[in-house]
Amino acid sequence: MGRTYFVDEAIGQYLSDISTKLKPYVTGLLIGQCCPQRDYVIRAVRTPPKEEQKEDNISPSKLASVDEEWITTHASQVSRMLPGGLLVLGVFMIATPELSKDSQNALRRLVFSVEKSLTKRRLWKPAEEEVSDRAALQICSATKKVVCRTYDVRDPKSSAKPADWKYQSALSASWLALDCTVNVNIHIPLLATSPNHDLEKNTKNGLNRWSKQIEDSVFLINGQVKDDDTELLEGQKKLRGNTQSSTQLSDVKVLTQLSQGSSRRSTATVQVCSGSINLKGAVKCRAYIHNNKPKVKEAIQALKRDIINTLSDRCEILFEDLIINEGPHKKNFEREYHVLPQRLFVPVAGSNVMLSDYKFRDEADGEIQERFAEMLDQSVQAEDIHIAEEINTVFTSSLDFHAVDICPVTDNMDDTQQKQVTKATLLLKLQQNIGVVIAAAVAVFASIFSFNYFSD
Repeated sequence: MGRTYFVDEAIGQYLSDISTKLKPYVTGLLIGQCCPQRDYVIRAVRTPPKEEQKEDNISPSKLASVDEEWITTHASQVSRMLPGGLLVLGVFMIATPELSKDSQNALRRLVFSVEKSLTKRRLWKPAEEEVSDRAALQICSATKKVVCRTYDVRDPKSSAKPADWKYQSALSASWLALDCTVNVNIHIPLLATSPNHDLEKNTKNGLNRWSKQIEDSVFLINGQVKDDDTELLEGQKKLRGNTQSSTQLSDVKVLTQLSQGSSRRSTATVQVCSGSINLKGAVKCRAYIHNNKPKVKEAIQALKRDIINTLSDRCEILFEDLIINEGPHKKNFEREYHVLPQRLFVPVAGSNVMLSDYKFRDEADGEIQERFAEMLDQSVQAEDIHIAEEINTVFTSSLDFHAVDICPVTDNMDDTQQKQVTKATLLLKLQQNIGVVIAAAVAVFASIFSFNYFSD
């Protein structure tokens, strides 16, 4: 038995509208949520035309001209704009009857290309039990006939399986939201033996280690630790009734474990470092989950991935911005201080789900509006752009290990935070004088004893 896709009714109208404007074919992405029992599609987004197509007002005429690289790039950009719980579920193609015969082969290639591109960027791995089917939706522009099939993206030799495509009104109007703010303080040492301090690569390696901490963290939902297999709303229904407003939002606290546990042992190693990367601040995270008896583990998994994605995406955006504005050599700058882009949210019409984006301080609202129009084919009013964060997350790098910056995240630091910064600075200066002695001592003890490594 194939999968069932529950689809927001507005998508049917959207697909019908673009089928009359763009010929002989148009491609795009399906956005929604994967669940064990069923999938939900809440947005469809056409592939934006290339600049030369805009200027010449032309459309490609043959399926052989489908630009996989352009479509996968679009998918990567769109995936950054999706909060936790949402992902690119597949691709669609609307084609004339003459091209319909070859559409499915083109769709199959696109499904696997898009998934491969998105997987490369992720710092988390899907669980074995997760759904790995992705949709390939084919629509005839003349007859409006809809054919939905799925492919298992974990199996390159996967054959097409039929799937049901069912429209439903107000599909995500009462989905549940989980919000949290995560304090970030990541220190990534740069080894002196590294011949080239590629900060982008080293940052990703450091974020990989940090992401494992997030995966192992404890999550308190509305102040409680809940069993993974319980229903997310179990306690709320009894205490607060079943009104929509009382079950919309859950406040989540993230408790990062300090230790790897007594059952795991590691050996100390001493590595000479010539610099470091520091990420410090607070990031706003959000995940959405369907309202069909969602499990706690589904909600927490969605939020974990949003925490990991949002910091990774910001760093990617920073490096891309530096390369565009200052050239590729900026990947190896010696001493820099940057503020990562802030997160913002924009509502989706007819839904309580909000899409996401990132904004540098010098970016105008008009640039955000243009990006939403191009990437998500959505018109956005300036008053609908909600900046999520008031505290900047800063990125600091230094190739002089003795001059590592301790960067305040805001000008409004309280006395306690200021004392912590001062203390950290003094400790670094102290290390400057006794670092060699400590390193020698640790090396001697490490050869005799093994001990547990405690992470920040």
